[in-house]
Amino acid sequence: METVTTLLLAFISIVIVNNLVLTKFLGICPYLGVSGRIDMAFGMGMAVTFVVTISGTLTWMIDNWILMPLGLEVTRYICFILVIAGAVQLVEMYLRKFFPMLYESFGIFLPLITTNCAILGLCLFINLWGIDSLVEAVVLSFGAGVGFTMAICIMAGIREKLKFVDVPDCFAGAPITLITAGILTLAFMGFAGMIK
Repeated sequence: METVTTLLLAFISIVIVNNLVLTKFLGICPYLGVSGRIDMAFGMGMAVTFVVTISGTLTWMIDNWILMPLGLEVTRYICFILVIAGAVQLVEMYLRKFFPMLYESFGIFLPLITTNCAILGLCLFINLWGIDSLVEAVVLSFGAGVGFTMAICIMAGIREKLKFVDVPDCFAGAPITLITAGILTLAFMGFAGMIK
């Protein structure tokens, strides 16, 4: 029962308290670039969730079962990037085959998941945090994807409403989006204060 509690707290922590987008400022490019419509944001969130879950799990396994026993930690970045690129290719092929409209609407942002720093950041954080359990690595990886999806969908919902609001001309477009992102970040950083 203690393990389940630990995993649940780790999941809630990575989704809300340590959200990679809103507290670590990772993955901002797709967060701001694809959050114009809620359907696109949700699709991107699902794609990132898949990629980050697969990448976090595989990189933990490669790091702990191959690189560290052989003393090849120096190749960690190369291996992590190769795993992430492979997972993105899987998502890209799947979307092109089964959801061609969604694939077309993502445009350049789908291949850019490969360079999404939130995914590489999570893989490196798992190593930095000293996660020694595969199950915990999977939970943290999945939670990071859920947190990204939640953040991008919240932002998309707000941006859809902003289209109908009378915003001064000097704040229209990118400025009001960045202000909104900052306020959201402040709100989520408040969760960290509740735990202490």
